[in-house]
Amino acid sequence: MRFVGRRDRCSPSIRQLIEDTERDTAANAALTLWICFDYGGRSELVEAARSLVRDGIAADDVTEDAFAARLSAPDMPEPDLVIRTSGEQRISNFLLWQTAYSEYVFMPTLWPDFGEEPLRKALAEYAGRRRRFGVR
Repeated sequence: MRFVGRRDRCSPSIRQLIEDTERDTAANAALTLWICFDYGGRSELVEAARSLVRDGIAADDVTEDAFAARLSAPDMPEPDLVIRTSGEQRISNFLLWQTAYSEYVFMPTLWPDFGEEPLRKALAEYAGRRRRFGVR
């Protein structure tokens, strides 16, 4: 398990629990579950830009790779699929940089009720798409 977000606003006990969980699951290789906790995409982008400035990177030397390396979790793979539950059709400040080429499926099901059947429907919709990544 990996956590992305503002740990500095957590109580020391919650911060310790997050760190213990990441450490205790670090050797698991089958699946990585990323949890966005007190996370906002805009603030992540602002922090990455601030990091570039702090590191003294000249404007002409700013690249996508240099920017991406300063995100909260630079080793997080870009999601192929984002399933948006609750019938909302917006991205809600979620992984703004990382989901630039992700496919979205919008489901009417509320998150607490999202189970196997809605997941199967979302995956079937995704499987029927032809991925186009545009120009990077």
